[in-house]
Amino acid sequence: MTPVESGGDDSLYAVRQKVYVRSVTGWFATWRWTLVWATQILFYGLPWLQWNGRQAVLLHLVERKFYIFGWVFWPQDVFFLAVLLIISAYALFFFTAIAGRLWCGYACPQTVYTEIFQWIEQKIEGDRNKRIKLDKSPFGAQKLGIKGAKYGAWIALSVWTGFTFVSYFSPLKELIHEAVTFSFGSWELFWILFYGGFTYLMAGVMREQVCKYMCPYARFQGVMFDPDTLVITYDVERGEPRGTRKKGVDPRVVGKGDCVDCGICVQVCPTGIDIRNGLQYECIGCAACIDACDQVMEKMSYPKGLIRYSTENAIKKHWGRKEIFGHVLRPRTLIYGGILAAICVAFLWGLATRAPLRVDILRDRATLAREVDGGWIENVYRLQIMNMTEAERAFEITVSGLENIRLEGGSKEFRIPAAAIESVAIQVQIPPDAARPGSSNPIYLEVKAVDDPSVFVREKSTFLMPN
Repeated sequence: MTPVESGGDDSLYAVRQKVYVRSVTGWFATWRWTLVWATQILFYGLPWLQWNGRQAVLLHLVERKFYIFGWVFWPQDVFFLAVLLIISAYALFFFTAIAGRLWCGYACPQTVYTEIFQWIEQKIEGDRNKRIKLDKSPFGAQKLGIKGAKYGAWIALSVWTGFTFVSYFSPLKELIHEAVTFSFGSWELFWILFYGGFTYLMAGVMREQVCKYMCPYARFQGVMFDPDTLVITYDVERGEPRGTRKKGVDPRVVGKGDCVDCGICVQVCPTGIDIRNGLQYECIGCAACIDACDQVMEKMSYPKGLIRYSTENAIKKHWGRKEIFGHVLRPRTLIYGGILAAICVAFLWGLATRAPLRVDILRDRATLAREVDGGWIENVYRLQIMNMTEAERAFEITVSGLENIRLEGGSKEFRIPAAAIESVAIQVQIPPDAARPGSSNPIYLEVKAVDDPSVFVREKSTFLMPN
């Protein structure tokens, strides 16, 4: 594709230069791979975990029930999802204000899967120099075999990722049976291929372009930073002027800074930027450049930390760790942290006090009020009763609110299966002299668990008297 020209030599966009990432080891690389393992064990493993004879985590779209370990959530519980999204947003604000793009560098799915795809690429095609040489070599049987093996491994991982993703919304056992018998439902097959295809596209093909051009967080992160935010920083005062020299040479003797201009910090960067040009929105905060630079400094017998986590104020004022961490607690982080803590406490309190029983009362619109045997007046109601626990339970319905009010046939007792909704029709009756003709009278219907009287719901309704 030819770049679109704007008047002269300036392009409206730059043609992509493929980034060949060099592998790196070190403290931050270890942490990054620890997060890769932790997140992927969680993602791929949770669908296989059983709880009460079912999948431990299952957002069952067909049944419209969300099973999360011992909890069963219904569409009416969407409030909890909204609060969870608010918590996620404030957590992002809080950690970004403290230490920049920690999410992007260590736990974002784009970063995690790019790391995995690059690892596969390195194992099959070799290190950075071998990959560059392979791409420049003429097309032949050997190149076809190597590239085919890489793309095949990528596709297999992507399809398995899509399959795992769908297993959170459709029972895993059913999916496995459908996979063995080639009988996938249309929506299941679509989402397996859709999610797997996007995993392949973003982690295998587009990579750094997602972080540079597609991710909105890269664009608005700057408003969350301040001079006391920890970010990956190149110490210009110590590093410049940069230049090559022999190992062990004192840089001051040759009139240079500590930076030997090896370019390794650029080679290990997954987005291909040069951190020595200052903080850039493309930097995802993975700290690969810190590990790489520290290794070079160690070989040159120079102090580590030429590239390090620091703050704008710390660099300008030559602060040490004590001063840097002393500025972590500042108005912005205290506000974010306070709001986040309050919402988390409210969320946990809501889960802990969540009622195991829910009742909705619907009047029978066809028969508002009628006279029955003995002159008694009867209203008909339909109760939608939700047993929100994972155990079958017996419930009893009673009524109160008017003199001599009763249920036709006495108190009602019935059983509701685990995590189920039952519709129960009841007839409420009162003597003709218990209320004025043509009036609307408040009554109370109570549904109580037989085995645990503390589990009950008392709902208000109205009893209509005919004229």
